[in-house]
Amino acid sequence: MLAVSIRKAFGSATTNAAPFALDVSAEFPAGVTVLFGPSGAGKSTVLDCIAGLQQPDSGSIRLGDQILFDGERRRSLRTAERKIAYVFQTLALFPHLTVEENVAYGLYALSREEQTLQVQRLLTAFRVDELRARKPAQISGGEKQRVALARSLVTQPRALLLDEPLTGLDAGLKSAIMEDLLAWNEANRIPIVYVTHTHEEVLALGERVVGLEAGRVVQTGTPQEVLGMPRTRLLADAAGYENFLEATVVERRHEDGVMRVALRSGPMELEVPLAEAEPGERVGIAIRAGDILVATEEPRGLSARNVLEGRIVLMESRGYLVELEIEAGTQIVAHVTPGAVRSLGLERGKQIWMVIKTHSCHLVKI
Repeated sequence: MLAVSIRKAFGSATTNAAPFALDVSAEFPAGVTVLFGPSGAGKSTVLDCIAGLQQPDSGSIRLGDQILFDGERRRSLRTAERKIAYVFQTLALFPHLTVEENVAYGLYALSREEQTLQVQRLLTAFRVDELRARKPAQISGGEKQRVALARSLVTQPRALLLDEPLTGLDAGLKSAIMEDLLAWNEANRIPIVYVTHTHEEVLALGERVVGLEAGRVVQTGTPQEVLGMPRTRLLADAAGYENFLEATVVERRHEDGVMRVALRSGPMELEVPLAEAEPGERVGIAIRAGDILVATEEPRGLSARNVLEGRIVLMESRGYLVELEIEAGTQIVAHVTPGAVRSLGLERGKQIWMVIKTHSCHLVKI
């Protein structure tokens, strides 16, 4: 178990840096924990403090029964003593060394026989054995990522820190590398802290998620809990919610498990799940574009409680989807398929109705 409870302040009245305070308490058990949040949330700084590259102002960092940092006792282990592997986005492979030499670089204290055994094990685990004689300039980006992971794990670290290591790779390569990393950790079970602001990587990798915003933990849970029910606007943005509406609570209906809210941008109301908000209180509502159904005639007899009338003002193809920008007293984005565009005759200026289920409306803090 990696346990972190740290505070660190950046910026002051005497510098040009914007004030920023990191105040994070979290536990990272064996397995993969994704540190997720928008850019500037403090994710990389948390990793730097765990690795010993930055020192917190106060707090503690503990790995198993070993204290890595204790602000009260003014104790801080050097980076080399922490036995923590760290893979950066830049990878930093040695260009003059072969793949095999890169992976073996940290094993200088072992015998030649032990080095060979360890290197072979990791080259095989990350499927780069056939590249052992090549140099970094002779291999692809995905292969470099595999070599970097093998090099970080060959020393048998007690924890692994990954700072957006798969940036720039396509979805297929990311998925394959993630599968190999998960397979390796299934056998070794060390804490892995994986930093990303991409919700696709959260769903593919994370066993658990720590949501970070403005230097503080705002939500923890499974990937489905954090991405499916984000609690703040910035976290909703990072999780890929295209629509954010501000509203005021009008009515709470306990017997139905719902609330009615009035949108602040127009004379419309929505039914949303019951939450801890009182009439008159301002709330935010996050809605995925893919959760909005579109009709060209006013729907009737539906279980979905929210039907909004609007007009298409913009249409844009996005791969296998078409994004509709709809004016309905406020701007709302919906995603439909090209087939739906053809069959419904959707075009700019066309009047439509949007159907939104109650539980597709997620309440978040403003």
